[in-house]
Amino acid sequence: MAFEVSKEKNAGKVIQVTLGATAEKGGTRSHTIILGGSTALPFHFFEGENPNRPVVAMEVFDSAPAKYPDPLLEYYRDVIESPGDMAKKCVTEFGADLISIRLEGTHPEKGNKSAEEAAEVVLQVLKSVSVPLIISGHSHFAKVNEVMKKVCEATAGENCLINFVETDNYKTIAAACIAYNHTLVAQSPIDVNLAKQLNILLTDMNFPLDKILMDPLTGTLGYGLEYTYSIMERIRIDGLAGDQMLASPMLVNPGYETFRVKESRASEEDYPSWGKIEERGIYWEIATAMSLLMTGAELLIMYHPKAVETIKNKIAEIYDSRERE
Repeated sequence: MAFEVSKEKNAGKVIQVTLGATAEKGGTRSHTIILGGSTALPFHFFEGENPNRPVVAMEVFDSAPAKYPDPLLEYYRDVIESPGDMAKKCVTEFGADLISIRLEGTHPEKGNKSAEEAAEVVLQVLKSVSVPLIISGHSHFAKVNEVMKKVCEATAGENCLINFVETDNYKTIAAACIAYNHTLVAQSPIDVNLAKQLNILLTDMNFPLDKILMDPLTGTLGYGLEYTYSIMERIRIDGLAGDQMLASPMLVNPGYETFRVKESRASEEDYPSWGKIEERGIYWEIATAMSLLMTGAELLIMYHPKAVETIKNKIAEIYDSRERE
């Protein structure tokens, strides 16, 4: 007797979001990237469509992080002070699909760089690479609003992904995105209802749903990953069931989260049983990223080149095997 796999048909669909703009659309990018469009759970090709592959971004900085881990610094020591050169290295040598520029140096307690300085950094990276850009800020509302307004204006028409807004600070940045044709990230603290509420607030000010990505504020392996997984799973299931306010593609940050936990940073002298420090962070980031892919992440911002290589290979392997069937 033949066994038939039970299949679920979903009424909804993950909203398609385009990042970047080519010359025809008023930008300078060599290509655009489309996220979303799925009618089934991640990699459930037997139940529906997963038309657009998940993509991997790598991160550069407006100022070198004070506690950048040595295993990462080995790859970037010659470019860590130059965001444009670091971005070029991430794209040409490590295969980054997008570049995220983290503007942490504009935080009043971490350098207090001006909005004009931030815009100069972003324009430098824009000229150095041709892939779509993510502009990542911080949680100091007054300063990040000032910075993102200037950056949005300086990159008008490029359809950058402005990362991020939250419930208590969305109006100013969302308005700038509308004015200068950018997409944004709606970040909420690991809660389905809060994620939905923020998308409702954005659409109430006429922000289009096809210009929104959701960040459910993930943890890393050993630091709440299983709870994050369950929340992302619920968001994706509800979106596929037809709830448009939970049907946006999802962005996650396995690199940032991984390389700030002690398991990826602690010395071998202090924890000899943990293995080589050069390898720990790689495995930690891979485990985190693969878990988040399986629950619906479409865009991952990653740090370690070897972790990036592994994840991109696994995505290709899964999609290519489907296409050969």
